[in-house]
Parts: sequence; structure tokens; C-alpha cells
Amino acid sequence: MAACGICEQALVIELDPDSFDESAASSSVGSAVTAPDDLLLLCGCHFHWQCLLDESTQIALSLTCPACDNSIVSTSPGPQPHILARYHNEGGIQENLDVLPLITEEAYLETNPAARPARAFMTMCAEGDVSGIAELLKDVEEQEDEEGMSAGEILRWQDPLDGMKTGLHIALLRAQQEVVWLLLWLASDLTTQAFPEEASHTAQVIGADRGTTRGVDIRSLVDEQGRTAEDVARSAGNTWTQLLGGGVLRVRA
Repeated sequence: MAACGICEQALVIELDPDSFDESAASSSVGSAVTAPDDLLLLCGCHFHWQCLLDESTQIALSLTCPACDNSIVSTSPGPQPHILARYHNEGGIQENLDVLPLITEEAYLETNPAARPARAFMTMCAEGDVSGIAELLKDVEEQEDEEGMSAGEILRWQDPLDGMKTGLHIALLRAQQEVVWLLLWLASDLTTQAFPEEASHTAQVIGADRGTTRGVDIRSLVDEQGRTAEDVARSAGNTWTQLLGGGVLRVRA
């Protein structure tokens, strides 16, 4: 049976019994509950998911297998490289899973650990998690880590792994209206009176005050294509007609 090419252990992972229902937990009392954790690369080497991620910096630089040193870049057509893998876990088998984006992200975060909260923030913007955004910013403010990013810096962060987009760019692209209003509330000089009642109410409920508005207006930040948030909204068809018509995304001269 194949083993992990890094830790040489069996290609399984022990699961948390708390994640199962009572009947499943009772049937497994006294024994570990395991599931497959087998990532097979193009070269034929197997790894645990986390073991491979732990080697992200090396892999991102060399695009070779950390066990056999052979190239693991897919020969599929297209200008961008891919690392296609077969992954077997408790959810089943995923074929042709491109793990290069995750490896690239992990390598970046290993080099720039202070950016981890900002990357989490970008994910929340994409998913529409306004409560999560508020909690993350609150935690950052309470920690007061001199080496970490401030709440204001996270709000205005431009992601080098995603074309220098801000959270506002992402929220507009993903049609996350609540997040768009929240980011304008927290990181623009748009007057409070310009916000719809629902957006103001949401901000109050989650405890988002406007103390972070001091600084660069998030609407003025451009991605690597030179697009402001207003430009992105225009490219989205009719999704943001009301905001565009009201000039909400336009930065005052």
C-alpha cells in the first residue's frame, strides 16, 4: 500500500468524533475514526494534503515533486501552468484537481504571514460573510499586533495573488451586495446619509462603526488592470445599475 512521500505514514487522516452524529460516534467508541487522505501527483508519488502544503515554498519555486524531484507540471494546453492531482478524501475522489493555486497561496503566506488575516478577509468578501468580516476586524483591533496589519490596512488590502483586487472589487464581481455596502461603510468617505436604511442597520447590528474610514477611499484603488470598483461594476451588466446611477461608487474629485 502506498504511503506519504514525505512523512511515510499511511494515507489516512484521523477525524474528530465530534463531527459525527451520535449513532456514528457510539458505534466507534474506543476506536479511531479515519478517512482517506491521498493526494496523487503526476509523477506517481502520494502525499497527505497537509504534508504537501508544508512543502509549498519549494514546490512553487521548482514545480517539482518534493519526494522524487520530477516535474509535476501538467502538459494541458494553455498559457498558465497547472499541477493536476487525484485527491481521495472522505468526500470521495476528485480527478484533475489543480493544486497549484493553493500551493502558490500557501508559499506566499509562509513568506508573508502577516497577510493571513487579509487573505481570510478576501474569502469572506467573496462569500458574502458580513458577520465574519466584522469579527475578523474586531479581533485584529483587539490584538494590536505591531507586526500585523491594522483593520484599516486589511480593508484596503490589494491581493497580489488575485490581480491586486481589493475586497470591494471581489464583492462586486461576486454580486455580494451586503459586503459592498459594508466596505463602503468602513473604508470610504461616502456620507452616512447616502446609505440605505438596511445597510446602516446591518452595520449597527454587527457593531461596525466608521472609525476605519480615515485613509484612502477604497473606491479609488485600482487593480492591476487599472480598474476602479466603479469600472468593475460597469462590466457586470445590470447587476449594479442602481449603485452606478446614484454615483455611489464614484470617488469625488
